Amino acid sequence: MSEQSRRPQRPAKPYRRPQKDPVRVLAFDALRAVDERDAYANLVLPPLLRKARENGDFDARDAALATELVYGTLRRQGTYDAIIARCVDRPLREVDPPVLDVLSLGAHQLLGTRIPTHAAVSASVELARVVLGDGRAKFVNAVLRKIAQHDLDGWLELVAPPYDEDPEDHLAVVHSHPRWVVSALWDSLGGGRAGIEELLAADNERPEVTLVARPGRATAEELLTEDAAVAGDWSPYAVRLTEGGEPGAVTAVREGRAGVQDEGSQLVALALANAPLDGPDEKWLDGCAGPGGKAALLAALAAERGATLLAAEKQPHRAGLVAKALAGNPGPFQVITADGTRPPWRSGTFDRVLMDVPCTGLGALRRRPEARWRRRPEDLDNFAPLQRALLRTALDSVRVGGVVGYATCSPHLAETRAVVADLLKQHPDAELIDARPLLPGVPDLGEGPDIQLWPHIHGTDAMYLALIRRTA
Repeated sequence: MSEQSRRPQRPAKPYRRPQKDPVRVLAFDALRAVDERDAYANLVLPPLLRKARENGDFDARDAALATELVYGTLRRQGTYDAIIARCVDRPLREVDPPVLDVLSLGAHQLLGTRIPTHAAVSASVELARVVLGDGRAKFVNAVLRKIAQHDLDGWLELVAPPYDEDPEDHLAVVHSHPRWVVSALWDSLGGGRAGIEELLAADNERPEVTLVARPGRATAEELLTEDAAVAGDWSPYAVRLTEGGEPGAVTAVREGRAGVQDEGSQLVALALANAPLDGPDEKWLDGCAGPGGKAALLAALAAERGATLLAAEKQPHRAGLVAKALAGNPGPFQVITADGTRPPWRSGTFDRVLMDVPCTGLGALRRRPEARWRRRPEDLDNFAPLQRALLRTALDSVRVGGVVGYATCSPHLAETRAVVADLLKQHPDAELIDARPLLPGVPDLGEGPDIQLWPHIHGTDAMYLALIRRTA
């Protein structure tokens, strides 16, 4: 009998089925949808949460944790990628995307939350067993144990280049933005290190839900009766829900008398509505109206003055969203599906025109953190001709003495001042209006005459607005 056969054999460990954690599985499913379908988390997550609540799997705390895991992971994706790259033995591009999503979720729990280390690792490994299988779960376990050796500050010292050697790359890693976005935001903001660091940090903060009370249909005072609701900082129609919550649970929102709208977006509509006019004030146009937030506020403001709003949107499904947002408006309005570069209306028809053009969306990275990883510098070249064409249409559509509002949810100079400067160079019949006095009480609006709002200064998305009067 051999020596090996005389040794007592250890009984094999019984196989333990992986324990499914509904919160982490939902967060993983949301990240996969964002990655595989180019979906936006703010569109994917709500129906997943609603279904989980209906199935009895989730309570409010579970929903809050799932939301934090999804958004926190997306906001810090660049930083976590740099850290994970230090802990694996292959280039990140060779790690299967689902595995990378589990690792990123685990990294966020270890480095971005107060979840205890052992719980973060064990929960992530268990998730890997459920969605990836036992083999790859071992890989996840090994990588996360390496990540757990340092806190976030410790890792940043290891993976971020020194600021003095490469300021933009340092900020890109520390604040989890692509380098080109850091450079573009810094050019737009100007100033030194403190300002850009505050802006990038603000992009990584979870924004509060902001509601708008649509004039003539609801009041801010009504919305302030909601739990944890406070008045907005600048717009008289804005109310913030400081503890999040489900906007659809608010009666006025459910009835369409109020909506969800960033305060910066409200300020753009208010500035255009309050701009001084020469002559009548009867016909207003929103030339890029989808999905309808600004159009709904403009329509309500127009109704108070006896004016009519025409809301035009090129995409039929988005035009449907505009019609839904305007339903019940107290005054007359019309919603049409139309291409703003080939308008069906006559030249010089309108007294006020808003053209909130398609853009890179770099001003709304707080709300759509995944957009920072999808956009590329070449996207600017793709948007540029459309933005210029839409602004030319806007100027042609307004009558002499009327006002055009050119707006973007991007502070990139190529999408803001460069577009306006080109129009003014080609059209001596146009002049800029100082928009700053139209937002009384709002500080730090710059040298003008245009307006650039900032998350770290105004608590809004980085909305840009230029007001242009047609003079001849």
